[in-house]
Amino acid sequence: MESKQWYMEYKIHKNRPGLLGDIASLLGMLEVNIMTINGVEDRTRGMLLQTDDDEKIELLGKMLQKVDNITVNKLRTPTIVDILAVRHGRYIERDSDDRKTFRFTRDELGILVDFLGEIFKREGNQVIGLRGMPRVGKTESIIAGSVCSNKRWTFVSSTLLRQTVRSQLSEDEMQPNNIFIIDGIVSTIRSNEKHYGLLQEIMAMPSTKVIEHPDIFVKESHYDYSHFDIIVELRNTPDEEITYETFTANYSDDF
Repeated sequence: MESKQWYMEYKIHKNRPGLLGDIASLLGMLEVNIMTINGVEDRTRGMLLQTDDDEKIELLGKMLQKVDNITVNKLRTPTIVDILAVRHGRYIERDSDDRKTFRFTRDELGILVDFLGEIFKREGNQVIGLRGMPRVGKTESIIAGSVCSNKRWTFVSSTLLRQTVRSQLSEDEMQPNNIFIIDGIVSTIRSNEKHYGLLQEIMAMPSTKVIEHPDIFVKESHYDYSHFDIIVELRNTPDEEITYETFTANYSDDF
């Protein structure tokens, strides 16, 4: 059987000396490799494990149920959130009602870039929305995430340097493996018919599209929220309100 990774997370009730060593020894006897280990939030430890035998993971879970000092919270195939939790020592905040919405603040740009980089590594069609006020770091994070995923990015519309509204792309730019960056306001409010035709073509491609200002994009186009696989919110502070009334009316190169 091919080796695969697992994520194990456990809560520590009594952090006695030698506890981690005992668990590591148990994993060693089962020949389950520890790939990464880190504390994840308060008195919680996360591990990325690797084994070529799924039955060993099942046996591990049953054995750890008998250890009084810990409670295993998660033992599963790792998600991107799990991988980043071990890597950065904390969980990404998710909306309790809409589980596909992830929240970041500006001082978490490193985690956001890492998160986007992992998402961008996925093949096939996916649409990612990125909410945030002007100058919070949206476009820069997308570009940095593209670099992390070793993929090329293509601006379909943008205001990073100047207002960009593309009506056609070159053959190299239209590769499905590229990351397509779309400004939801520019592409719907400031665009022309040729640009919108290009936009529809790109949205139908089996590729990754990142749309800044997804709420305006949905409001001003025939697309809806069901087209989005993930929504990312980026704020300067945790309590900052993301509103569009203050800048959509005069959306210009300043933004």
